[in-house]
Amino acid sequence: MKVILANPRGFCAGVHMAIDTVQELIDLIGPPLWVFHEIVHNKHVVERFIEQGVTFVDSIDEVPEGQTVVFSAHGVSPAVRERAKARSLRMIDATCPLVTKVHVEARRYAKQGCKILLVGHAGHDEVEGTFGEAPDAITIVESPADVEATNFSADDQLIYLTQTTLSIDDANVIIGAIKAKYPHCKAPPKEDICYATTNRQHAVRDMAKDADLTLVVGSQNSSNSVRLTEISETDGTPARLLDDKSGLDDGWFEGVETVLVTAGASAPDDLVQAIVQELADRFGAEVEESTPVDEGMQFALPVTLRVMKSQATP
Repeated sequence: MKVILANPRGFCAGVHMAIDTVQELIDLIGPPLWVFHEIVHNKHVVERFIEQGVTFVDSIDEVPEGQTVVFSAHGVSPAVRERAKARSLRMIDATCPLVTKVHVEARRYAKQGCKILLVGHAGHDEVEGTFGEAPDAITIVESPADVEATNFSADDQLIYLTQTTLSIDDANVIIGAIKAKYPHCKAPPKEDICYATTNRQHAVRDMAKDADLTLVVGSQNSSNSVRLTEISETDGTPARLLDDKSGLDDGWFEGVETVLVTAGASAPDDLVQAIVQELADRFGAEVEESTPVDEGMQFALPVTLRVMKSQATP
């Protein structure tokens, strides 16, 4: 068996920043520490922080008054911030800057009187946060059928925005439906789907054709990880999504000579390496790593955390 390791794969700059934020706070102030929603959508990352005393909550009211809360990489709505402020919580915002960009766009276009079609998955943490920026102006569309069900007029100022972790292909199908029904609908000035999502999808598209099976390391609630499996399967290569090596099934590998291994943007690379080692142990797999890619992106820690660190330095 040959194993091809995809590049780029795994952590993006936004995930690095969010995880580093929580770890820095653990080291700086220690537990108890609360995080609103999963800091990133990965089972192992969350479990590792729970072991260090972090509590993940889905309601701000679960955080005791006056304590510290971290907002996840997916962002939150203004209503969540206001509720946190009312409870005198110290807020550390680990929202990915690329998600913040979409929030800023939503606020700006809503203030201009635009109606916004938000292409994304209803109920996803990121979409909930963006929707909360301008609920009276935003309509969430998940499919061409959702677009067809809308009823805007030619006089409405329309613009579409997108969730950052969508499949490029799926997003383009929905955007195509928007343009077909509303030719006057404007596009955002710059693509909303993030660089990491795009790069990982392109890597799978380029390499899956040379494999008999694609393994995507990531959790079921990770939108970008699920999209990677879909892209491989759409292009004709079966794909499996798994959290770690315990999810491997020998039945997947009957007649399989070449396996492409990649990882969603929130999956730690040690999980990838453990899977590769398991394939080597079970099947004598030899590893071929594609050319490393420097994505050239790095995000600073949240300002509030940087201030806390500077104040703690003797």
